[in-house]
Amino acid sequence: MDISVKTFEGKDAGKVTLSDEIFGLEPRADILARVVRWQLAKRQAGTHVAQGRSDVNRTKSKMYKQKGTGRARHHAASAPQFRGGGRAHGPVVRSHAHDLPKKVRALGLRLALSAKAKDGGLIVIDKANLAEAKTKAFKETLTKLGLASVLIVDGTEVETNLGLAARNVPFADVLPVQGINVYDILRRDTLVLTRAAVDALEERFK
Repeated sequence: MDISVKTFEGKDAGKVTLSDEIFGLEPRADILARVVRWQLAKRQAGTHVAQGRSDVNRTKSKMYKQKGTGRARHHAASAPQFRGGGRAHGPVVRSHAHDLPKKVRALGLRLALSAKAKDGGLIVIDKANLAEAKTKAFKETLTKLGLASVLIVDGTEVETNLGLAARNVPFADVLPVQGINVYDILRRDTLVLTRAAVDALEERFK
């Protein structure tokens, strides 16, 4: 698959051939959904917790005698049915993460890249760098490229000025190629890859 290469200023910079094994697959929504679910579950905090009856600081003595009152049999006031008692079957601190085979994760990334290429949401640029770390300059660059919601993936390291300028821009993310992931690709309308990122991805899936 051949695709035009642009500079960060929007000018033509030749062409590049993309591997069909990475950018030419037929997208599968089921695999993409599995990978996104795995990603979001893994990062979920799981710190929600409620006090059970053993955690509530109330008297543990029997509330009233067993017989003769005409009322139900009860023991401690920390039981869930009483006001101020513990919560029955409440949430506890836990991890929401679950396993997903490594081959499925790798396939999901290739399918996400292929989906962007098929929908016309993939742009390849020569280099991603700015002369100065100014948010205004970064916004002007996005306007020249016709981008609003974008994920920019650079090589092994993000250029310093670009990383600083993009921090305060909503709907724009900048990642090194090691951090590329399915969720961030799908949540933005356009994926911008540098030549270094393309080379690294093709080397990764060789």
